[in-house]
Amino acid sequence: MNIFVDADACPGVIRDILCRAAVKREINVVFIANQSINLPPSPWLQSYQVAQGFDKADDEIVTRVATDDLVITADIPLAADVLEKGGQVLTPRGERYTAANIKQRLQMRDFMETMRASGQNIGGPPPMSQTDRKTFADQLDKLLTRHSRQ
Repeated sequence: MNIFVDADACPGVIRDILCRAAVKREINVVFIANQSINLPPSPWLQSYQVAQGFDKADDEIVTRVATDDLVITADIPLAADVLEKGGQVLTPRGERYTAANIKQRLQMRDFMETMRASGQNIGGPPPMSQTDRKTFADQLDKLLTRHSRQ
């Protein structure tokens, strides 16, 4: 298993949790972004910078992901592509996207996009909370434990 991170939008606190998990569990984590990402020195951590442009990092993640790899992203279309390739998806808030819930998430995303386009001010997600961080760390631990048992 490899972990690929949609690093352009990954909160720093989640990046730190991933770095600690990579070193502790000796699992490869690749941060993919269109900007430079500073990481602590470790053979388990990699940063890959893609060219500037819309969805360049997403395209790179989809190209690299394989069955059972884990992708950390809140990008719902990217999550759908990863699931289609047999990967797993965890959001920075600890929510799992699965084949069972991704269509609903895509529909809600499209609906919200339509609302924004019509001029509705619907706001954005709330700031990351301590609960979000703990939920993410717990879900990551569950996924990595399940993987190590296989």
